[in-house]
Amino acid sequence: MSHRVILVVLDGLNHAVGQHAMGHLHALCEAGRGSYHSLDCELPAMSRPLYECLLTGDRPVDSGVVHNQVVRRSRGTSLFDLAVRQGRRTAAAAYHWISELYLVAPFDRTRHRFHEDPESAIQAGLFYWQDHYPDDHLFSDAETLRRRQDPDFLLVHSMNIDDAGHRHGGDTPQYRNAARHADIALADYLPRWLAEGYQVMVTADHGMNADRSHSGTLEEERRVPLWTFGDAFAHRPVERLEQPRLCGTLACLLGLVHDKPRHDELLVDGSASP
Repeated sequence: MSHRVILVVLDGLNHAVGQHAMGHLHALCEAGRGSYHSLDCELPAMSRPLYECLLTGDRPVDSGVVHNQVVRRSRGTSLFDLAVRQGRRTAAAAYHWISELYLVAPFDRTRHRFHEDPESAIQAGLFYWQDHYPDDHLFSDAETLRRRQDPDFLLVHSMNIDDAGHRHGGDTPQYRNAARHADIALADYLPRWLAEGYQVMVTADHGMNADRSHSGTLEEERRVPLWTFGDAFAHRPVERLEQPRLCGTLACLLGLVHDKPRHDELLVDGSASP
């Protein structure tokens, strides 16, 4: 069985703040409509390497995308690639590094902000380049793509939490309030996505420390939240989740043939696995 999937990446959100600041997401979990987990991100705990990990299942030490200044196309097989090759539709509303990984590098804001090409891995894209680009605008961009393109796989990637952490630190009102604002913005869209039959995963690439940075092994840098919503998810506790296995898990939900590692225990009886 195949499903339509939305992956939401809340850049820079650590587990501690995700656990207490995201009222709407946790309300859905308390109502039995979702589940909350946590996991350790791969190292280094940096954005571009972990976008690649989430979307290809490749650890940074294997992908070669080992820091944020590695500006080139991905050399792995991404969820976008798998989906398009197997006749599914893809879209992304995301930071421009996603465009550089899966479309063209370097990013040119005058040519690459809006993208539409049925032959590319991301068939429809809307990309931004300012870290303070408002999350509520980003979620509106994603919903516009969803309504116009009807994708089977949609990536939604916001930057305001990470931006607040770099400006103020991970143990500050500004950082925590940025998370709350993202939760409020998601509340306008998540219920309608679920009503439309999408399976939704919400997670983060990495966390944030009090020094206004991330890349190492501190718990606040490495421990990140994971929410799952939709009737194809098992909604039960799962031990020892691994970030590289999320890509394969979503590929299973999409009904794609693949050989990526996955977490069948996140799915209803593993029944979504090809």
